[in-house]
Amino acid sequence: MKNKNKLLFVLLALIVIGVIYLVISLTEDVGKSRQTIDMEKYSKQLDSLYKSINVRNYNLQKSNAIVSDNDTTVLPDISEYPFIVNPTTDNFITIYFSIVSDTSNSWIKQVAEEFNKSNLKINDVPISVGVRAIPSSLAVDFISSGKYNPDAYIPTCNIYGTMLQGRSQNYKVASDGILRNVSGVIISKNAKLQIEAKYNSSDATTVVNSVINGEYIIGYANPLSNEDGLNYLLAMLSMFDSSNPLSQLATNKLKEYQDKIPYVPYETLQLYESLQNGTIDGFVSNYETYYTNPSLRNNYEFIPFGEINSYPVYAIGNLSNLKNEIINQFINYCKSAESQKKATDCGFNGLNDYNYKGYIFKGKQVDEALNVWKKEKNGSSDLTAVFVADVSGSMDGSPMLKLKASLNRASSFINENTNIGLITFSDSVNIALPIAKFDNTQKAYFINAVKSMKATGGTAMFDALVVAEHMLVEQQKNNPNTRLMIFVLTDGESNRGYSFDDIEDISRGLRIPIYTIGYNADIDVLKEVSDINEASTMDADSDNVMYKLESLFNSQM
Repeated sequence: MKNKNKLLFVLLALIVIGVIYLVISLTEDVGKSRQTIDMEKYSKQLDSLYKSINVRNYNLQKSNAIVSDNDTTVLPDISEYPFIVNPTTDNFITIYFSIVSDTSNSWIKQVAEEFNKSNLKINDVPISVGVRAIPSSLAVDFISSGKYNPDAYIPTCNIYGTMLQGRSQNYKVASDGILRNVSGVIISKNAKLQIEAKYNSSDATTVVNSVINGEYIIGYANPLSNEDGLNYLLAMLSMFDSSNPLSQLATNKLKEYQDKIPYVPYETLQLYESLQNGTIDGFVSNYETYYTNPSLRNNYEFIPFGEINSYPVYAIGNLSNLKNEIINQFINYCKSAESQKKATDCGFNGLNDYNYKGYIFKGKQVDEALNVWKKEKNGSSDLTAVFVADVSGSMDGSPMLKLKASLNRASSFINENTNIGLITFSDSVNIALPIAKFDNTQKAYFINAVKSMKATGGTAMFDALVVAEHMLVEQQKNNPNTRLMIFVLTDGESNRGYSFDDIEDISRGLRIPIYTIGYNADIDVLKEVSDINEASTMDADSDNVMYKLESLFNSQM
């Protein structure tokens, strides 16, 4: 009888424990968001992977080295931007033309080649033009640094002439414009209808307000390097305070906007992919891009904003009378009926009823606006990033030198309020620098850790990614408001430890962007990693990688 009672007691106890466990299981997620539940789920899976990795911690040592952020050697060599149209005579002008799409490339090539074939002369002297395709912002950097000067500069809009003016450059306006294009927001048809229903309007101002109110997500690319992104930034600041767009009021509203968008990529392609994946409701581009893409034109709406992209022509420096006349001849050729018909066929010269009525920035104000953006681009949250550096044997030689140069350059563009950690990996994973604010002390540790890197051993890249994600998740527990990010610098040849399949689902669940920079790498492998959470991949074998990295780190750090 006693044995039966004991058995019954044990059975009842097990039932009670089971009920309690069931109740806890059913109620532990009550009140939590789906994102929080997912984060906890994938964090547990991450912990399981992390426990099997042997992680070493390096002793921290400071460096007295100073990395200048005013080094013009970061600018790419002009050979990276060869003539897309070669001059055909001894007397010619060199033109920097801003190309933002295949169609703009097609137009300028056609017009410039036909100009050269027309065998024009000035005072019996045969003339021609040579055209280099260079982004507007890079051209400004070339010219303002004095490293490379063209004879004529044709950016997308007057904003870049204003930047040159603010940097006290010697130039004159040869033409107010040779083309017409308009920056705008490409937004889903449904979102536009809903905005119209709520605000009785769907202009750029109501779109921006809808983002600030948390209703929609409209992304834009890094204004430091992207023409439409810069136009959008200036237009927003003008919306926020039309009398003083650099005021504290405008700054605070910009911070509110930045709080509502997931990230600012350094190129528009990332935004297009995010739109396709449903991560954002719209993105900033231009009408020519919209018009020439049937998928965009059929499924999305275009809402214009900002200054007209008129493609002004600037004569740079003290030019001879002959060169000034060649510039004038080329302007007239570009404005001819035949050239303008080609432009219209390429998607230019649309939206003729649109006119910008906002604030016009003058002189140094454009650079001042960019400084505001640098300060406020992360909104009210801070940023935590971990650099993951490959120090395996396959990185020996030139790849390692480039990797070190990249990290040293990155240290010049990281805000001191950003939280930074550094991991190195070969056969094993090493925490070279635990996460901390990037003050002078952390920067000194960072530079010394980079200096100490030596290439040897195998490549446990995915083990390193697990460790980086673990560091970031732990950091976010103490600082829930921080944004997380990973930068992987590697040749991509992982041959130790975990594989891509082991970490893919966890990485996607954690939603931490992984930017990859490849050194003599299989770029397709790295792109697969970056595509998990809509980040980007960069090929460091390109000679202008430093300039691209500057743009990347400026947009993210």
